[in-house]
Amino acid sequence: MLKNFFLTCSGVDKNLINECANGEQNKYVGIGATVFFTAIMATIAGSYALYTVFDNLYAAIFFGLIWGLLIFNLDRFIVSTIKKSDSKWKEVAQATPRIILAIIIAVVISKPLELKLFEKEINQVLLSEKNQMTLNNKTEIAQQFSPEIAKINSEINNLKQEISNKEIETDALYETYIAEAEGRKGTKKLGKGPVYAEKRAKHDASLLALNQLKKENQVKINQKEKAILTLQENQKLAEKASQPIISNFDGLMARINALGKLPFFTSFFIFLLFLAIETSPIIAKLLAPKGEYDFKLEERESAIKTWVKQQVQQREKMLQADISIDNSVYKDLTQDEELVSYKEKMARELMKIQAEAFYKKQQKML
Repeated sequence: MLKNFFLTCSGVDKNLINECANGEQNKYVGIGATVFFTAIMATIAGSYALYTVFDNLYAAIFFGLIWGLLIFNLDRFIVSTIKKSDSKWKEVAQATPRIILAIIIAVVISKPLELKLFEKEINQVLLSEKNQMTLNNKTEIAQQFSPEIAKINSEINNLKQEISNKEIETDALYETYIAEAEGRKGTKKLGKGPVYAEKRAKHDASLLALNQLKKENQVKINQKEKAILTLQENQKLAEKASQPIISNFDGLMARINALGKLPFFTSFFIFLLFLAIETSPIIAKLLAPKGEYDFKLEERESAIKTWVKQQVQQREKMLQADISIDNSVYKDLTQDEELVSYKEKMARELMKIQAEAFYKKQQKML
């Protein structure tokens, strides 16, 4: 039963191969087994690749099976359409398009399995990329909020500087009226005279203005600090909103790009392994000598071609004979007086009917 299944996989004619020796049958059993196990590998590879896309096990298995059946059908077609001939160059020319197709299939099959085999290394590369993306993302978001925060900080510093300037001015007035009272500056008279009172009044007015300025500017500073806190909170929210996008940066394309950053030769040798598996049925047919099955198949195809050619020639001859007979028959009929008289009579009656119909139509028009 297993032998019969693998013969089916190889695409051979069951009636012909059953007439061949066991050695010839075993050769095609091996080719069929290679086609079958290649399809199994394609199913596994396709399921894993689609799982990374859909993130759904059942959908991945379903589409993976479809992909495996597609590869199985392609491989079976490739193997069954290669015919053995007496010229090796002719065989190679016949197999070249199929080998190219086999290479494409090998690439498609091997890539998802490489992703699975090097999953840990790929995850490490993706982690480094995600960390770098997180830093870049924070920098880009900060660039959106930093100018506004810097502007508000500058306004706060201006308000504080305004208070500081007023404090310096008030302290200077304080030093002036104290120096006047002590007789160190101004009139240089010890005591609290009219000049002292005038300078004290200026200081008190400046102190009152300073206190008022502190209250007003502090309210403005508090408002601006709240605005900064709001901007900083919005910045954190923007970073938090974009983080899931970075965290989910592990799709199929991202993994393939990460695989490309790993050492080349390890991945390349795995590709060569699948290429050898995929092309092995074709190579086996090219290297194998012309066997019993090939001779029987060639004999049957030759017999069918000869039979078809005979049928075509017979139909052509029959057509030529029918044409000759028809020409002879109709030529004799043209000389038959009875048939000529009958057709003449019918033509007269037909012309009379046409004339009457034309006359009636003309009467209606008038």
